[in-house]
Amino acid sequence: MASVVPFSQRERGDVICLFDVDGTLTPARRTASPEMLDLLKQVRQKAVIGFVGGSDLAKITEQLAVHGQNITDDFDFCFAENGLTAIRLGKELESQSFIKWLGEEKYKKLVRFILHYIADLDIPIKRGTFIEFRNGMINVSPIGRNASVNERNEFEAYDKEHKVRAKLVELLKKEFADYGLTYSIGGQISFDVFPHSWDKTYALKFVERENFKEIHFFGDKTYQGGNDYEIYEDPRTIGHAVTKPEDTMAELRKLFNL
Repeated sequence: MASVVPFSQRERGDVICLFDVDGTLTPARRTASPEMLDLLKQVRQKAVIGFVGGSDLAKITEQLAVHGQNITDDFDFCFAENGLTAIRLGKELESQSFIKWLGEEKYKKLVRFILHYIADLDIPIKRGTFIEFRNGMINVSPIGRNASVNERNEFEAYDKEHKVRAKLVELLKKEFADYGLTYSIGGQISFDVFPHSWDKTYALKFVERENFKEIHFFGDKTYQGGNDYEIYEDPRTIGHAVTKPEDTMAELRKLFNL
């Protein structure tokens, strides 16, 4: 990777900014704007930057590496799947796995239950990939992750009224109460399922080692039940609630006088 200025030589190298991806750095499931990428470069000259996304590294790369570059060259820290895949300055740190933690039998029981429920669910449309298996979690989508951008927007509006995701989450909490799982609604069409404490605060254990004076976190789902809530509310972070990438840019310009 290209040579990077050491943290200690940056003007505010004792400050790190961590960013959610969807709705914070990019519009939901879309790519980052050239303006955002340029601003992040400017911030990185002054402080340390990293992203904390729920998706895997390949999906986050699609959104942030719009020129086909290696995403680990553009960020000091890359935390995919809430930090279960962790990279510091291009070097992979230790990782963990959902399936190893839960076990195959329990996992199969959970998946069977969800797929039966979605099969019987009467919603306006269904597409494909209702459960996406990831290293650190499963992502459940009643409409299916193959939905188009328009279909996602329509489902998001439908879900606000009919609480499709929230109802399924409540059912799973009751049905699998002994599994030690957390359910987090994020994005437009899905929710994540992962072990307790494997939310975005998982990434903080890697950041804490660096003894930063300030850890800033920017996210759009910072309300209770949203997938940025725990890290936003964590006493170790200074939280910035945003609703769109433009808010993030405004906050950064204010924070670093850019």
